[in-house]
Amino acid sequence: MPSGTHSVELNVPIETIWKFVSDINKWAPLVPGYVKHQIRNPKQSIWELTGEVGNVQKKVNLQIDIIKWQEPTKVTFDIKGLNEKFDGVGYFEAEALSKTNTKITGYINITTRGMLGTIVNPVLTSLVQRKTLELTDAMADKLVKVKSATK
Repeated sequence: MPSGTHSVELNVPIETIWKFVSDINKWAPLVPGYVKHQIRNPKQSIWELTGEVGNVQKKVNLQIDIIKWQEPTKVTFDIKGLNEKFDGVGYFEAEALSKTNTKITGYINITTRGMLGTIVNPVLTSLVQRKTLELTDAMADKLVKVKSATK
């Protein structure tokens, strides 16, 4: 099961992080390969992404279902491929280190289903790790900018 985890410590209060993470419209555009997303309801959205798997450029449509909003620390979600056979889970977690410092962690786990899964899953391992790192770092950069803008 290809997965990735990445953590970043920020000089940003956990409340600021929660305000950002609890609104999908704020962080969906930060996903690597983001094209667009549509909110179906407060717990479900459809995303369109593009990216490369090996040497193949792919357009991927996926459904994100929020499983749990745990204010102010964690958002847990399921991922389902709509035009490709894959499923996954993920979360963003915030841990207050002090009143003004917070550690954020992004986690994504994706598994390809079907006969190609045994071939594709090993290729996806490094891709999922890299994309988890890129997304978590992009969120960290944006959160620092959000904090600076509110001063």
